[in-house]
Amino acid sequence: MNNLRNKVQLIGNVGKAPEIISFENGNKLAKFSLATNENYKNAQGEKVESTYWHNAIAWGKQADIFEQYVTKGQEIAIEGKLVTKTYETKEGEKRSKTEVQVQEVLLLGRKVEGSK
Repeated sequence: MNNLRNKVQLIGNVGKAPEIISFENGNKLAKFSLATNENYKNAQGEKVESTYWHNAIAWGKQADIFEQYVTKGQEIAIEGKLVTKTYETKEGEKRSKTEVQVQEVLLLGRKVEGSK
């Protein structure tokens, strides 16, 4: 059951082309956003669609996959864990940011027109 303590699985569409950061040691980081949709009917029987945006990162070999194959609008499935980072703004305000650290990615659907 330890594997279930911090596990996230999402299927959605990539918001914009992943940002790839290469480090001097050869490691890579991919940053991207993922939109997931939820559909339901409200009390009046009307269809409601909600979109949720998730920030995500991928390191190493996973980042290579994002760099080579993932484009804006593409449907993907990711599995990973939630990571929360705290930082301080230039004005001295403390903030926190939660993102999904990707451990597995599955490319779904077709490539989007005009992609790599």
